[in-house]
Amino acid sequence: MKGMNLKGLGVALITPFQSNGKVDENALLQLADYQLQNGVDYLVALGTTAETPTLSFDEQKKILQLLTDKVNHQIPVVWGLGGNNTAALVQGLQTADFSGIDAVLSVVPYYNKPSQEGIYQHYKQLAEASPVPIVLYNVPGRTGVNMCAETSLRLAQDFNNIIAIKEASGNREQIKTIINHQPANFQVISGDDGLTIELMQAGAVGVISVLGNAFPKEFGQIVHLCLKGDYQTAAALEKPFADLLRLLFVEGSPAGIKNILHQMGRIENRLRLPLTPVSPATHDKIAEALRANL
Repeated sequence: MKGMNLKGLGVALITPFQSNGKVDENALLQLADYQLQNGVDYLVALGTTAETPTLSFDEQKKILQLLTDKVNHQIPVVWGLGGNNTAALVQGLQTADFSGIDAVLSVVPYYNKPSQEGIYQHYKQLAEASPVPIVLYNVPGRTGVNMCAETSLRLAQDFNNIIAIKEASGNREQIKTIINHQPANFQVISGDDGLTIELMQAGAVGVISVLGNAFPKEFGQIVHLCLKGDYQTAAALEKPFADLLRLLFVEGSPAGIKNILHQMGRIENRLRLPLTPVSPATHDKIAEALRANL
């Protein structure tokens, strides 16, 4: 399983909602088609950016079906499947339909705040149960606990179907330690749009992007330039996006990217509670950034 390649631009898809609160299936399919037409390397379905905690089981199942049918094996589809109940996740991995799913992105258990050994044993159980490769996901700003480099590397070395890590800790030293000591055929993926070029210079293979929802062609070009070693041109192409990258998370995600997509005419500006749209002030700053630079 270690041979699977997740180099390049992965996009963590948002979930569009209608004004009545229901999933906007047409907008979702149009957004997926937009990604395919603009050359993204893979899609991440039902990640944090998709507001997955607010989606019912039936909604999640429908979204996966819609996306896998639309993609139809043109590019990999990675399913965001994480939680803080190890036994329930194991059962899900053993019973779920993985048709059209190429890998699972599974976040470090949140809220429970497990020890490093607890994190290791959690992923050990998932690795032994999963019929598809697993991508680790470290995002301590959301989970409340950091998976240290030693634990990430231990998992990478011990389990053949743990193929990559999405690192969103923001800890450059930690991420570079993983890159410098990773086993063969294990990949480090940036989980932060703004750190992508720096981390790819250090050896990361790409990014799972939020802003890529809106600008898949442009961010794909930046990432592929980095893969070729042309970091100077990549940085020049990224420069016009500096303000948007800053505004993207100023009031939380996916509120920022949904506002951008709304202003581009692609979705309604709807989120599910407890998330809310960005403030009018941030809306205006995003509009200014879109007008000024893009």
